Amino acid sequence: MMFQISGRSGHAARAMAAAGFLALCAAVPALAQTPAPAPATQTAPIDPNTVVATIDGQPLTEREVQAAVAEIGPSLGGALDPEKRDQIIGFLIDIKLAARAAEKEKLADTPEFQTEMAFLRDKALMQALLDKRGKDAVTEQTVKQIYDDTVKDLKPEQEVHARHILVETEDEAKAVEERLKKGEDFAVIAKEVSKDPGSGAQGGDLGFFTKDQMVPEFADQAFKLEPGKISDPVKSQFGWHVIKVEEKREKPIPTLDQVRDQIEQYANRRAQQEAIQKLRSDAKIERKDAPAQPDAPKPAQ
Repeated sequence: MMFQISGRSGHAARAMAAAGFLALCAAVPALAQTPAPAPATQTAPIDPNTVVATIDGQPLTEREVQAAVAEIGPSLGGALDPEKRDQIIGFLIDIKLAARAAEKEKLADTPEFQTEMAFLRDKALMQALLDKRGKDAVTEQTVKQIYDDTVKDLKPEQEVHARHILVETEDEAKAVEERLKKGEDFAVIAKEVSKDPGSGAQGGDLGFFTKDQMVPEFADQAFKLEPGKISDPVKSQFGWHVIKVEEKREKPIPTLDQVRDQIEQYANRRAQQEAIQKLRSDAKIERKDAPAQPDAPKPAQ
């Protein structure tokens, strides 16, 4: 819908929004393009020990491919189709070749490499710990408790189901109003003249919405109207609207199954955050450098 603003995604989902957690990102080189025939569509999981390629006789296994998919697959966007899988396998082949060349030059013995390996090992162990803490925290009891604690504080919120016709000028809106007074069908006129590409084809139907999901001028009129009534022309930043209210209701509280995924994600992230906080509180940490200080407020001009 042209003029609908970003609103809340649902009471429970909104209430369960978790604080963002530390994002650890590793730079990933551009994937090399290695021509290879597209594999047939898989109907069953591939054995992790399956050899998918050899490099000078050395095997590259499906287990290594899956590890790379987990690490860099999301950066490719979308589902893992045969083309993306080929890119990843080509990237792994390049890694194997470059790593072997680096070994010959004894680059693995440098202090820089040893430091990098120690960091990557620590990072991988941290992620393994957080994955375990998060998984252990997502129990049915925890999910139900979070849901119950959230919905008990929810207050009823009114929703309106309305249609509208959006035009550019007041004169056009008044012309629409006259046609409606003569008995023409609202949905038919909306399909004919409405400038809203989202709802026009649907006879102006906007479905149910809460007051904060619409621009104020539109929302004020829609929530004042009784079901079956049509508004006078209403001006907003998008143009002129003629609104028809179909019905009103109290917004239903989402069921547990409707918000289960959000709750599980929240419980997982909360457990990970609490795990890091506990580790910090239990440790004796001494900074030897000078930690960054927040900027002092600037004097008023």
